[in-house]
Amino acid sequence: MKIPTNGFLKLLLVVALFGVASCGEIKQNNVTNNAGEEAGVQAKNPQEKLQVTVSILPQKYFVEKIGGELVSVNVMVEPGAVAETYEPKPQQLAQLASSRIYFAIGVPFEETWLKKITSANPDIPVINTGENIEKIPLVGHHHEDEKSHNHAHKHEDEPIPDPHIWLSPRLVKIQAEKIYQSLAKIDPKNEPYYRSNHEDFKREIEEVDKKIKEKFEGIKRRKYIVYHPAWGYFAREYNLEQIPLELEGQEVSSAQLTKLINLAKQEGIKHVFAPPQFNSKTVEVFAREIGGEVVIIDDLAENWAENLLITAEKLAQSMR
Repeated sequence: MKIPTNGFLKLLLVVALFGVASCGEIKQNNVTNNAGEEAGVQAKNPQEKLQVTVSILPQKYFVEKIGGELVSVNVMVEPGAVAETYEPKPQQLAQLASSRIYFAIGVPFEETWLKKITSANPDIPVINTGENIEKIPLVGHHHEDEKSHNHAHKHEDEPIPDPHIWLSPRLVKIQAEKIYQSLAKIDPKNEPYYRSNHEDFKREIEEVDKKIKEKFEGIKRRKYIVYHPAWGYFAREYNLEQIPLELEGQEVSSAQLTKLINLAKQEGIKHVFAPPQFNSKTVEVFAREIGGEVVIIDDLAENWAENLLITAEKLAQSMR
């Protein structure tokens, strides 16, 4: 049986088109597979992600930057809570049963709760990302007042270590290295993926540091008033001086407040910086007496990079 010429040509055209489409599909699949192999990522659904627990929200940002789509992060200190006085909820402790690793950072609540945390999951490795970081003293109102506030510390003659190491880009680099090494150790098959993300995150940290330095260029007055002295490492890194109205839950006395009001007037300070969860009439009185205003800055915001840049801009604007 002969196939008409026109029909034969149509048949050839259909076969050719099918072949092109098939080749295109195969090529696309090969590219996808090769990309996955190059990244060193083993595909995971939500149930298979590496379960990680951290103490505070900024750590969630760090772990997710390095762990990417391969991790699921549980945070102990919930948004809006105070890390110094936080008590984990029973369901949070229960969630630890599925965690493969815990990243501590040295905040006060860990001293009380870390043993309970590990008892909920005895096999969980606890990695303190601030272990090899030299802590600076938690700054008081004035040096002569520090002894009166140190009584609550274990050793009266020792300075109170400042736990806020996540507010310094330089120190976050050290913590990021620890997080990368720990994730790579517990999940070695995905080490190339963690390493690549870690390199990207280091570049992000350097860019944040550069932008913050630019914001403080040319500013001569470097002092600022804060309610809680959380920004000591930040101040040290950028040649600033924070003057707090509170330490270890104790606010300044009336005499100290008067001195600070006079200091603010002399320095031309018109702002007092406080965390979102502050509840203090002292801050409001101080702002009123200096003819200024309360400005909110958050030391526990989840978006670490954005938050540091926003805080730097607020501080820089107040000093101009």
